[in-house]
Formats: sequence, C-alpha cells, structure tokens
Amino acid sequence: MIVLAVIALSCKEEKQSSEQTETNMVEANVVYQGTEISLENEMKIDTLLSKMTLEEKVGMLHGNSMFATGGVERLGIPELKMVDGPLGIREEISQDSWAPAGWDNDFATYYPAAGAVAATWNPELSYLFGNSVGEEARARGKDMLLSPAINIIRTPLGGRTYEYFTEDPFLNKKLAVPFVVGLQENDVMACVKHFAVNNQETNRGTVDVLADERTLREIYLPAFKATVVEAHAHSLMGAYNKFRGDYLCENDYMLNKILRDEWGFRGVVVSDWAAVHSTVKSLKNGLDIEMGTPKPFNEFFLADKLIAAAKNGEISEEEINKHVKRILRVLFQVKAIDGENRVKGSLATEAHYKDAYDVAAEAVVLLKNDKNLLPLKLEGVKSIAVIGNNAKKTNALGGFGAGVKTKREVTPLDGLTNRLPEGVKINYAEGYLERYSKNENDKKEEVTLHGPLTVDELDEAKLNEAIEAAKNSDVAIIFAGSNRDYETEASDRRNLFLPFGQEELIKKVLEVNPNTIVVMIAGAPFDLTEIKKEASTLVWSWFNGSEGGHVLADVILGNINPSGKLPWTMPKRIEDSPAHATHSFPGEASVNYTEGILVGYRWFDTKKIEPLYPFGYGLSYTSFEFSELKTNKKEYEVNEVIEVTFDIKNTGDLDGKEVAQLYVSDPESYVEKAAQELKGFKKVFVKSRASTQVTIQLPVKELAYYNEVIKDWLVEPGTYKIKIGNSSRNITEEVSVNIK
Repeated sequence: MIVLAVIALSCKEEKQSSEQTETNMVEANVVYQGTEISLENEMKIDTLLSKMTLEEKVGMLHGNSMFATGGVERLGIPELKMVDGPLGIREEISQDSWAPAGWDNDFATYYPAAGAVAATWNPELSYLFGNSVGEEARARGKDMLLSPAINIIRTPLGGRTYEYFTEDPFLNKKLAVPFVVGLQENDVMACVKHFAVNNQETNRGTVDVLADERTLREIYLPAFKATVVEAHAHSLMGAYNKFRGDYLCENDYMLNKILRDEWGFRGVVVSDWAAVHSTVKSLKNGLDIEMGTPKPFNEFFLADKLIAAAKNGEISEEEINKHVKRILRVLFQVKAIDGENRVKGSLATEAHYKDAYDVAAEAVVLLKNDKNLLPLKLEGVKSIAVIGNNAKKTNALGGFGAGVKTKREVTPLDGLTNRLPEGVKINYAEGYLERYSKNENDKKEEVTLHGPLTVDELDEAKLNEAIEAAKNSDVAIIFAGSNRDYETEASDRRNLFLPFGQEELIKKVLEVNPNTIVVMIAGAPFDLTEIKKEASTLVWSWFNGSEGGHVLADVILGNINPSGKLPWTMPKRIEDSPAHATHSFPGEASVNYTEGILVGYRWFDTKKIEPLYPFGYGLSYTSFEFSELKTNKKEYEVNEVIEVTFDIKNTGDLDGKEVAQLYVSDPESYVEKAAQELKGFKKVFVKSRASTQVTIQLPVKELAYYNEVIKDWLVEPGTYKIKIGNSSRNITEEVSVNIK
C-alpha cells in the first residue's frame, strides 16, 4: 500500500481553512469557493455585530417560532424564515405548535418526490424542480428551504426512501447540484440534509453509525461535498444520529474539520428538529442554529443556557460572534437584508403545475410489456376496469413529516377520466382497504387496525367487486403499491411485501382478465417477484406530484413514451440487499456499515446476486442499440478528461428518450473495488429509426478511490474498462484505457 501511494498519482484537492479566509479578506470583492463575497457586506456585518447585545446575538442562534430564528428589529435584521419542502412548500403552521395556521393563501404546487426526480436521470429536470420550488418559497416570503434531502438509500426498507434520490453517490451529486443551483437563483437558501450518514429511521435519534473512512468518503459524502463546493449551498442540516460516538449536531470532525476546513463551507449549519443535545459543545463543534427542541424557545440549548454559559466564561463572545456572522452573511446573500431587487416569486401557477408534469413525465418506469398492451390501443375498447385504492389515493399530505397543501392533485382515476374518449366506460372498484398495525418505530397517530381483518387480508366484498369489474371490462388497470401513510418519516418498513393483500388481489384479477396492466405507485422497492411472473405488463410510478394522474394516463395511452430508469436496485429478497445480507440493519445502540463501499448495485454486481430489477433499468415503447464505443485516445494522465463517444440508434417505430449509462471497472486494483461504478450518464432523445452520436466527458479524477493510508484521493495507474449500457446489468459495449 505504501509503495502504491508512492507510485500512484494523487488527485489531491486544495484544502483551505475557512476560518482563515473569514478573517483575511482584503479586496473589495473576493471569490471564495466560486462565490463572490462582498467586503462591503462584511463591513456591514461587523458594524451590526458591534451594536448587538449578547441576548440579541443568542436570539439569532435558535428558533423563536417553529420555523424561524430571532431577528433584531431595531437594527433591521429580520428573522430567518424557513419552510419544509421535499414535495413542495409546506403549509403555514402555528408559531409555537405543529397545528396548521389556517391560512387560505398557502396552497402550493405538489411536486414529484425526490425518488421520481432521480428516476428521470435528467439533471435539467432537477434544476427545473429546484428553480420552480424556489419561486414558491419566495412567494411565501421564506429565506430557507429545508431541501434537498440527499442521503444515500442504504436499505430498501427506509421510511424516507421516497424522499431521497438514489443509492449511488455519482447520480446523487449530479442531481443534487442543479437542484441547489436552481433553488438559490431565487434568493432562497438551500438547506441540504441530513448531514450525514443518516440512513435509517429506526432509532434515528440515538443510533451511533460506525463506518470506515473510505466508505464515508466514497459513498456518503460526495453529494454533500458537491452541493458545497460546486453549488455553493448556503446551509446544511445536521442529522439526528451519532457518528463515531458524537451526535452529528455537535460533531467536530464532520462539521468543522470536513465541512468547513476541507470543503471551505461558509454558510450555516441548522439542526434537525430536536437534534441538539448540548450547549457549548454544539456551538464549538460547528452548529449555528438550533431548531425544534420540544421546550419553550428560551429553554433551547442555544438560548438562555448559552447566555449563562457566556456570562460564566464557559464560552467566549468571540465564538458566539462567529456564528452570528455566518447567519448575517447568508441573510445578505439572499437579499433578506438590504434586499433590493429580491426575487418576488410565484405560487401554485399553471407554469409550476407544468413543471411538476414535466418532471413526472420522465419519471415513470416501464418494467415489463411482454404482450405490448402498452401503449393502450383503444380500437374496440368500450370499457376499462380501474381497480385499486391507489387509483383515488392522494399523497400530497400523509404520514409523518412534511407534505403540501395543494388545490390540485390529479389522481390516476382523474387522469384516465380526463384523457379517455367519451365512448369508453370506466368501471371502478376499490379492491383493497388500507389498514395499519402498530409498529414500535412508527410515529403516526393512526396505527390501529380498522375492522376485524389484519393488515394484509382482503375484504371479500371489495375483492368480489374488483373481480366483477375486471370480468366485465375489455381491459383492466390495477393501481397498487404504497402511499405516504405506509412509507413515512420516523418509521422504517417491516418488510418488502406489498401491504393490504394486494398481491392476492392482482393474481385474482389476472385470472379473470389477462388484459391487465399493473401500475405500482410507491417510493421504495417492494417484492414484486410473483407479480412479475404473473403480469405481462408492469409500470412503476411514484408519489408523482400535482399532475401525476395525467402523466400516468398519458403513459398508458401513449402520449408519453416512458423514459424513467430505476435509481435503486429492486431485490428479489430483502436478504439479498447488502445491509441485510451483512445483518447490519438496523443495529441497536450502534450500527456498523459492514458492507463498506458495496452499497446498492455495487453489492449485487460484485457478489453476482441477481436482482429482480437492476439499478438503471427501464424499458421504452421503442428500442435502442448502442454501437461504435470509443475514446479519444488510449492513454491518459491523471489531470486529463477521457472523451467517450458512441452511437445510439432508435430501432423502433416511436420517437423516444434513452439513458446511456457509463460504468467503470478497475480489474487490476490493489484494493477492493466494486465490480463496476457509475461514472457518467446522458439522457438523449432519438427519433424513430434514427441514430445520434453521444459524448460523455469522464475526468480521470473520477476514477480515484479514497486511500486511508495517505488520507487522500488516489488514482491507481493501470488498465480500466469503460462500459456503456442502459442498466447496470445490460452492458452492451466495452473499451479499455490505460491510466499512467
């Protein structure tokens, strides 16, 4: 290893102390980490600080309502106003409780969940989402959006899987950066969450995560780093859990050494709600703002206790000033102070509903279409059975956690009703009932059984209605899956099985009507093994926003050619997934990430375990071929960029979009590496029977691994394989290059 460290070329990153930079700015305007810093504003900040009392300073470091920190009205310093936003702008809530404020002007656009955004594999749509929701945040007068949530999907059972992008760090960062850029263009701070290694809801407030340094750097930190270094995110949210013994809202290694000293972060760190456990330690170790502690606001750790600590000499006022300066700086950056020409924003407009539609339109994943039932041909079709509670279920609100109060949520039944011609009759049957059982980690209030049946039993009358509807219709469409009450913050799922007896329902409908299309609406993987065997046609959709029902109708009727790809691996059994195969989920007092760097498809591909559906998988109504893969040369230095070109031909009869995925293997490595890793992708539109040449730029530094001996990134010399395909298990072209 030491020899390797000597002979290999290091892609060493420049490291610069952010504290030094904060105190050594001498030019009128300086560029730091890509962001222009105004010396004039810095001088204003110093002037404001000199006029503030200790109590006023401390008031800015903690919540003075559920979603705002204190301001200093006499000095023109406003409150820092925050809003939840993973699915869109949350309704206004009361000042001192979670009860809705009861406004009539806080209806917002319900956007597709992050899982849907990731399924588009389209960074431009991630930017569109960020920019659109940023306009809504400004229209509501907010300074900070508590989004995006970019934690790695470590287990398919995670309660917040729907809210996160992906299991892959490269795809994660390529979607997170444009979201933050688009959002912050609207004079709103992104609050990137949850920093970091926050990958389960079970025991999330106490569990101590143990992961080696290479795993931390290669899997769990790349997207956070990219939002700081490339997108210049103004804030991050500290997570609930511990990391290597210290809570993440008082973790010196993560908040000071990595985030600020290594990455040069100059923004603010906000705690997750009720994630603070100390006063002096939290502040010294990098937290700036405490939110959500379940006590009167003056009793927060960074409130009266901090004033007392300062007066007792436990912490200096200089230290407090440092954190107040950070808050003032971001308030200036989003024009909350001296806010001339600040973006005004707009809320729940037709343009924003169109944005939600456009994202959802590229998120739907076609999993199976063996009989070519899709797109649905309506010649001779006089009746369609629409079956399933999910046909009418709304998901903008639900579960524990942030939702959206919206005036528009088109359900699948609404979408079909609006899109089908008048001569086609819809026979609707609910099919199954939602039921919930007590789960020890479940924080929902409604967790008791409804009626005498168990969670997974079908109601006989509902089943019979569904069978009759299917029998008496030319085509049946089942809308099954999950919802935001079943997949929810604060509770991980019990298993991979479909709830509410849906598997039995689907089988019985298929028995009476083979022309049945099965549509799954969910945010996380389920065991679809039996359904995949029985059904000829299988579609995967998401909690897909205000226009989700119209999008599904347009996919079914062929107005949209599906182009979504799975952003995670769908296993055949939960035991096949790495965190479960290694018996390292959920842990008790601590959880050890035993699988290391082999998260998601890396585990399946390296261990040669067949998934039900692989990472990156998704069909189209047309077909594509890849050919002519080549690189611009055969040998590269570490600072060069590999230019990868290839052709994509649309061999079918319909125009469509394909996602070309570039994976890299290093078969000669001296250290353990995954069988292959995603290192590039591009979504391209190709007309029927046409071809297009595609180019993907691959910086050689993307081939680096984190070397724990030299504590830096290292590119090993040798031969690497570059592979092109349309999923991690469908590689069709391969070429080798040499790295000096």
